[in-house]
Amino acid sequence: MSFTVYKGSKDGSIVQSSSKKPTLKRDQVLVKVTHSGVCYTDVHYKAADMVLGHEGVGHVEEVGPDVHSLKKGDRVGWGYEHDCCGRCNHCLSGWETFCPDRKMYGHADLDQGSFASHAVWREAFLFRIPDALDNESAAPLMCGGSTVFNAMVVAGVKSTDTVGIVGIGGLGHLAIQFANKMGCHVVVFSGTDSKREEAMQLGAHEFHATKGATELKVQHKLSHLIVSTSALPDWKLYLDVLDSRATISPLTVSDKPFTFPHTALVVRGLRVQGGIVGSRQVHRDMLDFAAFHGIKPMVVRYPMTAEGIKDCLRTLEEGKMRYRGVLAV
Repeated sequence: MSFTVYKGSKDGSIVQSSSKKPTLKRDQVLVKVTHSGVCYTDVHYKAADMVLGHEGVGHVEEVGPDVHSLKKGDRVGWGYEHDCCGRCNHCLSGWETFCPDRKMYGHADLDQGSFASHAVWREAFLFRIPDALDNESAAPLMCGGSTVFNAMVVAGVKSTDTVGIVGIGGLGHLAIQFANKMGCHVVVFSGTDSKREEAMQLGAHEFHATKGATELKVQHKLSHLIVSTSALPDWKLYLDVLDSRATISPLTVSDKPFTFPHTALVVRGLRVQGGIVGSRQVHRDMLDFAAFHGIKPMVVRYPMTAEGIKDCLRTLEEGKMRYRGVLAV
C-alpha cells in the first residue's frame, strides 16, 4: 500500500508524492487523515524536502502488534511532538516536550506529516478526539490550541485572574476562548479596532487598540500577559497595565534577542515564561476542556491538494487568514 503525501521543495513549491506504508511495528498506528490544520510553522518548512503538516486528525485504519487502546475506526489526532526517550527526568516528570531526545516536527520523521492521505505514528503520541469535537475543529487544536492552553497551565492561570492577550490571530482567538471559559477577566490588545466585535464575541471583556498608543488603561491590572503576535511588542507600553508578579508568556516565533526593561522585571517581580506545545497530559486536558466548553477555532477550509495547500499558505503569509486554515480530504 502507498499513500499520498505533500512535501516542501527547495524553491518553496508544494510537491505531491507517494510514500509506501511501512510494516507496522510495536505500537505504531496507521491513521487515515481527514483534516489537517495549517500553522505558520508550515510556511517556515515549505522549502524543506519533507512531508508538511503537524496538526493531523483522522481515523485509525490499522494497528501494530503492541497497540493497547486504539482500534480501527477510532478518531485520533497528533501534534508537534512524535516521540521521546521515556527515561529522562523530563519524561518521567511529565515534561517530555523538553526531553533531549524528543522527536519534533521538522527535525524527525520527515517522511510523515498531516498534509497526506495517511500517516504512521506511535499510539503513545496519538490523542483520542472527544465526541463533542468534529475533526475539522479538532485539527487546529493539535498545535495552536495545545500551545496557548499550555501557556496558561504553566503560568498557573486561575479563575480569579485577569488575562491579557496581545493579538487576535490563529493563537490569540483560541486564547480568548480558553481564558474566558476558565473564568478569567479577559483583556484583548490589537493594533486597530477592526477585530473588536469578534474579540468580544469570542469572550473578551475589554478591548484596546494599540496602534499609535503611548499609554494603555485597563479596568484591572493584568495577572498574565499572553503574546501571540508575529512580532514581539513594545514592552514599555504594557508595563503600566501589568500587576506586580505578573507572568508574561511570549509565544512569538522570533530569532531576534528578547529585550525587556530590566529594572521593572526585578523590582516588580515579573516573570517571563517560555513554553512550547503542551505535554501529552496537558494536551489531553486541553481537548477535554475544549469539548466540554464548546471551544472551537474559526476556520477557512481548503482542499487537501497541492493547489489547496499553496492557496492556504499564501493566505497565511499575506496575513489574511481568519483565523485558522484547515485542509480537508
